[in-house]
Amino acid sequence: MLKIGVLGAGHLGKIHIRCIKEIPSYELVGFYDPDESNSQKVIQEFGITRFNSIDDLLEAVDVVDIVTPTVSHFDCASKSLRKFRHVFIEKPIVTTLEQARELIKIAGEANVKVQVGHVERFNPAFLAAEPYFGKVMFIEAHRLAQFNPRGTDVPVILDLMIHDIDIILSVVKSNIRKISASGVAVVSDTPDIANARILFDNGCVANLTASRISLKNMRKARFFQRDAYITVDFLKKETEVIRLKEVDASIGASAGFKINLGPGKASKEIFFDKPEIKPSNAIITELQSFSSAIINNTTPPVTINDGYSALEVAHQIIEKIEESTGTL
Repeated sequence: MLKIGVLGAGHLGKIHIRCIKEIPSYELVGFYDPDESNSQKVIQEFGITRFNSIDDLLEAVDVVDIVTPTVSHFDCASKSLRKFRHVFIEKPIVTTLEQARELIKIAGEANVKVQVGHVERFNPAFLAAEPYFGKVMFIEAHRLAQFNPRGTDVPVILDLMIHDIDIILSVVKSNIRKISASGVAVVSDTPDIANARILFDNGCVANLTASRISLKNMRKARFFQRDAYITVDFLKKETEVIRLKEVDASIGASAGFKINLGPGKASKEIFFDKPEIKPSNAIITELQSFSSAIINNTTPPVTINDGYSALEVAHQIIEKIEESTGTL
């Protein structure tokens, strides 16, 4: 059993604490949060130990779960890695690319496991869609949220869009050729709504929209490839696959809907698939996957380099927005 401690017991930190208590491979040793009032609430709700400092917590654990504000990720993670502790760190991995590169170096020297909390990789709807992905050539993603002051210390690209950036990079196995983007700051000092267009070397195009000032919540992505269209609703946890197949004249009645593509072209059939969605808690799944990587000495599903790649693209999008608005 791995001894784990949590750094940060805010809104998301409490969710992590609750989830860790349900995972048999972890022993939750305690947490550290500098906020006295919040810490007392956590002690009362969960009955766990509050350590007096990060250093005290590090001495008692094998694994550190970092759920602090992004600005403190680097300090918490670097300190943990220098103590040779395995580190799970929420997204975005850190604030700057320089910090990310330094963290990769420290992690390599420590020779421990690091996983980044890009939780949508473990969304049951996305897991159900993964077997259907082939050579995806167009992606459209919308991530819209009603306004919440939490997260407004960073641009919406680092707050929300980075989820879809990571998903797209995991699906499209190609280098990026070009990025264009635009965004507007409405209620905060950084972009609250943004759109980015990513062109990959293999010809795939991804169009991403993120907003934290929407009237409704939406987390949906659509993937188009030859003879198939896959839609993933991350919020409703639903997946639908529409496939095209050539009509096989040797087979009788079919469940597909036939379409005629015109003279000289073979007729095709449309098939609608709704893959079975296995109910699961994505945060529990990702934390379980990390314990498995540690115990079995395997590569975590979302590596520190994955976290760096998503952050790098996010910063390129931010730079394009700053160029377009003249704020560079």
